Parts: sequence; C-alpha cells; structure tokens
Amino acid sequence: MDTNLHKLHEMTDGQIPAVTRSVGSREVGGEDARVVTLTQTYPSSQAEVWNAITSQDRISRWLAPVSGDFTLGGRYQIEGNAGGEILECAEPTTLHVTWEYGGDVSWVTATLNGNDQQTTLEVEHVSHVGDEDWKMFGPSAVGIGWDMMFLGLALHLGSGSSLNLGESAAWSVSADGIRFMTRSNDEWRDANIAAGESEADATAAAKRCLDAYLGVEAGPDV
Repeated sequence: MDTNLHKLHEMTDGQIPAVTRSVGSREVGGEDARVVTLTQTYPSSQAEVWNAITSQDRISRWLAPVSGDFTLGGRYQIEGNAGGEILECAEPTTLHVTWEYGGDVSWVTATLNGNDQQTTLEVEHVSHVGDEDWKMFGPSAVGIGWDMMFLGLALHLGSGSSLNLGESAAWSVSADGIRFMTRSNDEWRDANIAAGESEADATAAAKRCLDAYLGVEAGPDV
C-alpha cells in the first residue's frame, strides 16, 4: 500500500469524531440561507494552519491544484472544483471567499483560533438552497466534501503529505473511502435532525445523497 494511502487508512475512523458538525440557517441578502459548519482542532500552530489554507502551494498539496490572484479582491480557481473571489483575508484569523460552482454562488468563511501548540479551525458554508433541493439531499451534499477536505488537511498537517485527495481515486472507491463517506453522511443526517428536520426526511435525504456520491442508481421513491 502507498505510504500516504496507508496513513489515510490509519486516519479514516479517527477523523470522523474529530470534527464537530452543525446545521443552521440565517438571512443573507434578504433571503433565507442554509448554513453548514465544521470545526476541528489540529495539533499545529495557528501560523501553520493559516499558511496551509492560504498558500497556493500548500492548498495544491492537500486539496487540488489551485490558481489565481491570492490577494484581497483577487479570484482563485480550484481545479475541478469551486472558484471565487477573496472577500476578506485577515491573517491569521479570518478568510472569507465566495464559493462559485456550477453556476451557483455561496460563501465560505474559515476562522482560526489558536496558539503555538494547537489551532481550532471553523469552516462555515452559507448557501441559498431551495426547500426542494434541501429536502432531496440535505446537508450531506456539501458536508461530505468538506469532511474529505478536512481529512486531507489533517493528513497534510500531521505528516506534511502531498497526497491530493482530488487525485486519489483509489482511496475514494476503497473500503476506507466508502466507510468514511458513509460515516460522514450519518453524522450530517444527525446534524440535520438536531437542527429540526424530521428523522424520516433527514434519513431519506442522506440516503439519496450517499447514493449519488457512490454512483448508486436511485430507485423510485416509495
């Protein structure tokens, strides 16, 4: 087994409980918006975590190749993923960007709080999602992807790994990858229920979302 994939294998189960997840809502631009939030504490200095999430070279090592103008008001593009504008960059505490993908625009804020020994990273993803789409897939639609990014960052910070999860197709279809996505999906289902969604609707949405991630053909609703 590749060294990086072996490290992922070792981290797969421990990473899920290391992250706190929540689901909420707020008004943005006069419209209701959905909010998903992830929080994790890393055994790394605040300066190190800030560099890992704002440096073009570092992001390319743990997420995917990224290009653009990494200055306030500049635009970035993650290869095969989202792009957007850098709205706020207050080193070493706050990064606020638009998250533009598939014609939709949402907003992501990363907030860091730490010291020389450890750092808590909170990522908040705010988006205008219609009730129909939310009921169809729930928070897992973005939550599973963010969990995978948090896993990649944890691996990078812990080992300096240059494993790119976006290129690691072998992991995503492995037993480890499927188990990770399944457990992430379960956690987002529970967060959805905690936020007030009915257990039946949250469970059905989570199943549809996980099937989509795993490429399982959906059957008729009953």
